[in-house]
Amino acid sequence: MTIRSMIKRWWKTFKWVAKYPDASMGMKVHVFIDYLKLYNQKGLTQNEYHDFEFDKQPEEFRQTFLGLNEQRYYLDYLNPIKYYSLARNKYLTHKILENTGVRKAELYCYYQPEGKVIASDEIANNIQDVFRILKEKQVAQCVIKTTESSHGDNVYVVNHIDYGNDDCTMTLFNNVTLKLSDMIGDSSLIFESIIKQTTQFASFNKSSVNTIRFMTILYPDGKARMAGIWMKFGRSGRCVDNAGSGGNIDACVDIATGEIKYVTEFNGWRNSKLITHHPDSGALLEGVKIDDWDNIVAQVLHFQESFPYIKAAGWDIAITDEGPVVIEVNDFWDRTGQYFIRRGWRNEIRDCYLAWRSFWDMGIISERQKHEIKNLLTLEVKEYNLCRQPNELSIDHLRIIVAHEYE
Repeated sequence: MTIRSMIKRWWKTFKWVAKYPDASMGMKVHVFIDYLKLYNQKGLTQNEYHDFEFDKQPEEFRQTFLGLNEQRYYLDYLNPIKYYSLARNKYLTHKILENTGVRKAELYCYYQPEGKVIASDEIANNIQDVFRILKEKQVAQCVIKTTESSHGDNVYVVNHIDYGNDDCTMTLFNNVTLKLSDMIGDSSLIFESIIKQTTQFASFNKSSVNTIRFMTILYPDGKARMAGIWMKFGRSGRCVDNAGSGGNIDACVDIATGEIKYVTEFNGWRNSKLITHHPDSGALLEGVKIDDWDNIVAQVLHFQESFPYIKAAGWDIAITDEGPVVIEVNDFWDRTGQYFIRRGWRNEIRDCYLAWRSFWDMGIISERQKHEIKNLLTLEVKEYNLCRQPNELSIDHLRIIVAHEYE
């Protein structure tokens, strides 16, 4: 780092610290020094320091947290861009999982407004074909999603469908009614079956499917491991359980025992509190053990082993009487879960990356594969251009961060 860039970094940090909330002058000096140390050591962003409350976190969390800049470096190799659409496009994910035996919701219809399918009982390009496919399959209830959305956005739970001559009326979970013709537009959609969760999970909050986020990593020997597990509980009257925007209930799940711990009412960054019961249903959450836990974990690990394109995946899983069911697979997951499990997953993701790096260095892959990834792994280049998004850190800084071992 040049003197000029160092001064620029300090000045930017000074202006940020000057506005740091609820901090005395002494605390602001501490935050200034502490942040610059973590930036150099971990590439931590200012938002991460503020949102994850690094000024209050214990040393274990501070050392094991995986920040955005370091995460991008690992995931650009573990989850290469050529497989990006396999996780992001829900239709493609459906088809791969369907043909590998992974349990998921039943797919009724995929609406793709572009092109013209010659004949299909699954893919539709217009409202007429969507109407025909749903009616022929006698679909009475369904979930409708846009194919590339995330965080529970654009999800419609349809409890009843009335078919007319060329259109149908859909009654949503909140009794709002919509015409199929009102929903068919420029965005691709999938229509899939409603998932029925177990009695235990429904007792937490019955209006939403309460899901578990399993963070899995796949090693060169073909075996999958767990990096972290956390749970998302919906609120009364909501049909999704997303944690990202706040207002939800989230908790750590112990990997070994399935015990729900550190239940948190997450009302936004720096505005959360620990609770023991669901604030709407009154159901006890803290200390509850998830039924049939060992079998659930074993199956999710097998899901990862059956989906090798994404080697560090975030699986949103519903728990049904038949076992775990995939809601979606995330290839570029956010970092929020580390807040709820009270530790980071930096060591696990880094270890997986280094295992694949060693595998490559030993030449146990084809020359074609070696050529494809050499630009991602070489540390001799002056500039590191990530395939997905630009990284604000230099290659020299990234090299220091990745090489750093925490005790």
